[in-house]
Amino acid sequence: MRVLIAEDLAILRDGLAQLLTMRGHEVTVVGDVAAVPARVDAWAPDVAVLDIRMPPTHTDEGLRAAVALRHAHPALGVLLFSQYVERRFVSDLLSGGAAGIGYLLKERVGDVDEFVDAMARVAAGGTALDPEVVNQLFGSSRRDDDLSRLTRREREVLSLMAEGRSNAAIARTFVVTERAVEKHVANIFSKLGLPASGSDHRRVLAVLRYLEGR
Repeated sequence: MRVLIAEDLAILRDGLAQLLTMRGHEVTVVGDVAAVPARVDAWAPDVAVLDIRMPPTHTDEGLRAAVALRHAHPALGVLLFSQYVERRFVSDLLSGGAAGIGYLLKERVGDVDEFVDAMARVAAGGTALDPEVVNQLFGSSRRDDDLSRLTRREREVLSLMAEGRSNAAIARTFVVTERAVEKHVANIFSKLGLPASGSDHRRVLAVLRYLEGR
């Protein structure tokens, strides 16, 4: 993959770049979020890995840059990699769907291969959302009437769906059959009012409903 890393901490930025290069990926790095658009235009990465709090204000520069990238380059995978769960602009980021979006917390990524796997899913148009991110965003939701009807196991299945896991992967996690997971997923769709559609991806819509509490 061609990977753009936007991170202002040099040790983390260069260390991550070295780890990815050692695994055969092409990497370019920037320490200033203002340099991201031009680098993306010039280098055409498969995925952009962005910290959220970057200079000059260290608040939400990376998240705003991610939103701008999604509008300018819809096919670009965007992976937020931060210490913080920032709620501002997340709805804007997900407005076109959760495909090709990731949000991982730095302190919860303890395995490089797991990080690379998540990055690859995002680059391929999948989703990689840390369960803690999902929980915090869900906790800030405005309305969760539909979600309140989900059973505990259905919520757990939906949380793994938000991470981009397939039915087969969810079945392995819970040590159940894939058919059992399919039934849980069908129940989730039904309770969230998501009928089959030829144009809408119900897994993405269910994840968005989970994140936004709608």
